[in-house]
Amino acid sequence: MSVGTVTDELKSQLETFRQDFKALRSEISKVIVGQQEILDDMLIALVAGGHVLLEGVPGLGKTLTVRTLADALHLDFRRIQFTPDLMPADLIGTNMVLETEGGGKAFQFQKGPIFSNVLLADEINRSTPKTQSALLEAMQEHSVTVAGVTHRLSEPFFVLATQNPLEMEGTYPLPEAQLDRFFCKLLVK
Repeated sequence: MSVGTVTDELKSQLETFRQDFKALRSEISKVIVGQQEILDDMLIALVAGGHVLLEGVPGLGKTLTVRTLADALHLDFRRIQFTPDLMPADLIGTNMVLETEGGGKAFQFQKGPIFSNVLLADEINRSTPKTQSALLEAMQEHSVTVAGVTHRLSEPFFVLATQNPLEMEGTYPLPEAQLDRFFCKLLVK
């Protein structure tokens, strides 16, 4: 292969990507109006394999934007409302004791809502640090470990977390290790 052939092939791939990106952006913009910069940054993070922290007051369409993105890409979407009583097992899943066909008992892993393609961690700073840290392995390794067994998450795995910048009462600051897992923090206005 000559250098010209590779360059032409690469140009073709880039043009196809550009057209797909533009079509996706256009599709989402049919529902989400006036948030083009936020939308573009979210799409860049998705393409780069990163996660996004969305910060903004309630009522700005953060949840709708994330749901619309997942719908436009035909990806599995889950929303988890982070609250002080949310436990790590509520997020990642747990082993359950089930009765076998022979009448015995056996452990079987029951997947939690983290097993999706697009995960909205709504008001992530409302849950305890222990629950927040349950996301760390998933965001970095795209897997979760329960009882010593590692379970792979399906690809793509994209976390978008929201937090309210004004209402800090009853919240837990995100630890530095978790903030490092986010590709970017976007301020929604």
